[in-house]
Amino acid sequence: MDAPQPPASKGRLLVVDDQRNMRATTALLLRAEGFTVDEAGAGDEALALLAQRSYDLLLTDLKMEPMDGISLLKKALETSSNLQVIVMTAYGSIETAVEAVRSGSYDYITKPFKDGELVYRVQKALERARLLRTVDTFAGEFKQRHGLSALVGTSPAMRDLTTRISRVATSDATVLIIGESGTGKELVARAVHALSNRNKAPFVPVNCAAITESLLESELFGHARGAFTGAVKARRGLFEEAHGGTLFIDEVTETSGAFQSKLLRALQEHEIRRVGENTSISVDVRVVAASNRDIEKDVADKRFRQDLFYRLAVVTLNVPPLRERLEDVPLLAQHFLERANSRNRHPRRLSAGAIERLMGYSFPGNVRELENLVEQAAALAEADELTADDFPLKKKSGDSGAMPSPVPFASGDLVTLADAVNDAEKKAIQAALERLPDLGRVAEVLGVSTTTLWRKMKRLGLKTSAEPPPEA
Repeated sequence: MDAPQPPASKGRLLVVDDQRNMRATTALLLRAEGFTVDEAGAGDEALALLAQRSYDLLLTDLKMEPMDGISLLKKALETSSNLQVIVMTAYGSIETAVEAVRSGSYDYITKPFKDGELVYRVQKALERARLLRTVDTFAGEFKQRHGLSALVGTSPAMRDLTTRISRVATSDATVLIIGESGTGKELVARAVHALSNRNKAPFVPVNCAAITESLLESELFGHARGAFTGAVKARRGLFEEAHGGTLFIDEVTETSGAFQSKLLRALQEHEIRRVGENTSISVDVRVVAASNRDIEKDVADKRFRQDLFYRLAVVTLNVPPLRERLEDVPLLAQHFLERANSRNRHPRRLSAGAIERLMGYSFPGNVRELENLVEQAAALAEADELTADDFPLKKKSGDSGAMPSPVPFASGDLVTLADAVNDAEKKAIQAALERLPDLGRVAEVLGVSTTTLWRKMKRLGLKTSAEPPPEA
């Protein structure tokens, strides 16, 4: 008869305390709760153990010699950024707690503590560790599988975003993604789908601004044979194509009130009706919508249905503009350069000066603009090393030559969010107009329809010699 197997460990912990009795008592308590626990009596001993094996949680005393708990946790996090740390101290104070948390500690507990309190805090820290491992899986395997390049980044803003994605993905809640053009909203939608239980079914994207109003209803809901001129046979719409999976509706605010009513009914009833038919068809679809506009202002101005907004915004994901996470620029630039190198005959590398130039820029076109800049520099550079001169980022004629400020403020004066967005849009359009020959190509690069581009140019006071599109 086989010997009974020991129960699986709930996690591997490292307890560090220079007081032997305290260390042994704490370790004994945690082992009794099913954790695998190692012990260390000093900081250097703990670092040696951390180098040898992987731990889920470091539980360290604060007052130790010669290496204190704050120094230990800083060095430990250099070894593993996902390691959770709880600092123990008999010298409880707000200042100590703030210092520990600022240094990267997940939690802080004051001696003497109750057994139940310690176990609870350890369990919460391990839950966070499991969540971060899920996010890492998303950041690695799913980025490789689904090309989620715009989600590269380790800034707090991107960590928050990927954490929210991993949490919402496993539910069936409708998601609304808000972000400026070029931030990677579709890639966020693909991440939600890839991490969901629907990932074996289709992910179907549609851009409302790229389809005329008259065709949008047929595109999403399908049509019967003879429903209109040219409908020579019945056609399934994108709702049916996405059955069991995810339908991504981009630029949802670029739709009419009549269409919004039909979309609302489809979301409420989980059924659609093809154009020209009277019978309804049940659909099992998760809807993820996106907008680069201030949708709440559109609701207030009666340009977007309030009931549809609440139906779409069960969970809202805000994709940060690149100017708010400039610390991600080196990682993104290197990522795009490696991708360009895989296609080019002459591999390039980034110089420190090039990185400095890029990090001093505000990127009105966001990640999409950075990608284009890196690919352009890789294609045109004369040397293998890309320098600051390979990234000419001056935008306005008449400027002193300084690059745009990386934050949306001018001369120290605050501006409204609407002003900042308008300024970013204007810079992006001006830059594209300078480089590209016609409005159609500009619209394609900026990810909007020609009509939307023309309207934005009129609103922003931009002039062009090109004729307006017929539908404008």
